[in-house]
Amino acid sequence: MPADRPTEPAVELLELRVLEGPNRFANRPAIKIEFQGDPEAVVRVTRDAGEVVRHLHHELGFPAPRVTFRRSEDGRRAMAAFAWRRRVVAQAIAGAAARVALGLSTERRELRGLRAVAEGPRSVLPMPRVPIVAITGTNGKSTTTRLIAHIAAAAGRRVGMTNSDGIYVRGELVEAGDWTGFGGAGRVLAEPELDLAVLETARGGILLRGIGYEHNDVSVVTNVSADHLGLQGIDTLDELAEVKGAVVRITRRTGWAVLNAEDPRVWAMRRHSRARPYAFSLTPGAPAVAEAIAEGGRAIVLERGGLVFKRPRGRRVRLVAVGDLPVTFAGLSRYNIANALAAAAACDALGLSFDEIREGLLSFAQDETANPGRLNLYGRQGVLALVDFAHNEAGLAGLLDVCDRLVLRPRGKIRLALGTAGDRTDEILSGLGRLAGSRVDDLVISEKRHYLRGRDLAQMNAIFRRAAADAGYAERIPAYRTELGAIRALLDRSHRGDIAAVMSHLERAEIFTWLARAGYRPIPLARLRALLADRDARAARDAPRRRRAAS
Repeated sequence: MPADRPTEPAVELLELRVLEGPNRFANRPAIKIEFQGDPEAVVRVTRDAGEVVRHLHHELGFPAPRVTFRRSEDGRRAMAAFAWRRRVVAQAIAGAAARVALGLSTERRELRGLRAVAEGPRSVLPMPRVPIVAITGTNGKSTTTRLIAHIAAAAGRRVGMTNSDGIYVRGELVEAGDWTGFGGAGRVLAEPELDLAVLETARGGILLRGIGYEHNDVSVVTNVSADHLGLQGIDTLDELAEVKGAVVRITRRTGWAVLNAEDPRVWAMRRHSRARPYAFSLTPGAPAVAEAIAEGGRAIVLERGGLVFKRPRGRRVRLVAVGDLPVTFAGLSRYNIANALAAAAACDALGLSFDEIREGLLSFAQDETANPGRLNLYGRQGVLALVDFAHNEAGLAGLLDVCDRLVLRPRGKIRLALGTAGDRTDEILSGLGRLAGSRVDDLVISEKRHYLRGRDLAQMNAIFRRAAADAGYAERIPAYRTELGAIRALLDRSHRGDIAAVMSHLERAEIFTWLARAGYRPIPLARLRALLADRDARAARDAPRRRRAAS
């Protein structure tokens, strides 16, 4: 128990947050006390607060909780967190501990007040009556969630689903909006007569309220890459992985953790889980694949153009060719191949048959209805338009990889409407600008004026322009007030063989409506294959001429 001391002027209480479900710090509801200030003093104050928390619990006749500590990378923030059983008294104890640690009060004074505080309600989390699949990661969450829900529904299961577009019950949208947090999970789990809950689980919800249920049966982690850093005390990829890893930690011992075998941070999450490991990989020889099998788990890999299940004792099942799956964009989209692998693994873990999984994957359309804003391709008179969420560097790199295969070289051009939300670091914005500047022929900015989240619009545009110029892009980069305005401008100057892509976050519906009115039509899988064959044939014919010109 620390001695009473004068106020620490170099440290202040930044946040006291009640987490109502499993979270970054614990598999139970917890309270986080976060301080900021001088690096040396902030650590001392935070440790003192944790010690006071334990002592106050003891003095009030409660079991002293385990206190978990974390410190930010720059050392100027530190956190103490502890699990709670009764909300009101636990929150009061946390506030008292913060005041004592800061020298603003004494334990004796705080105890007098705390003895009059009602204990308050216990933590109430919905008790799952059906199996839960929880999907998290930086890229591919929504697509993987939709794929799993579609496969299960096609197999006859009654499915409730949450994702960043809304809450869906048996295929019907019942509540629009981003429901990837605590409230969305509770809404689905309260729904009667379901067979399965498929829940997209985002970083923000875990940090702000915790996970909305005690455990899941299958967890899926797509990847961990740079996005949303600098928010809610998360500055590094390791910290981000710890947050997303909470979904894996609460997976049942009898369940499965479906993990990206090529992402070391994701694969390491199995060490903190009792669940059985299920690796998915675009590289059949990835070491983690063999590790999963050796640990009594399973794996699914991309091998010789197909999705292949691997089992202990060398058993293998080839499920389907990736080029036959609409979601993979005729095999062009490697990140959607990874999403298909993850979804197939999750459905296998749920006990669906190989035939059910195959049929579900084959019938999942890559269009504005089944998977809106995720690689939705349209065409008119040889000009292509591509609408994709691509909100970070990994997403944009995947989008541009697809554009590289679709553009009709040498005369065709890649045109891009670049933009993202304001809650990204300068480094992430610069990375997007450099990537775009190094790989596209025609670049504009599509502003997200309702998605700035405290950012200055002119500053964001300046970062994009400076980074693109540093990467070698020499043209002027105009900015448009809307996503629709940006893609229209690109298409207005496009010619046969060009592809114009927009990173769309806000105006998907408006863009889809305008494309239809302007005569652009969705391109299904068969037409996409024909386009690719035509481009390959033209490239083969043009190759000798290009070699002669080069010599």
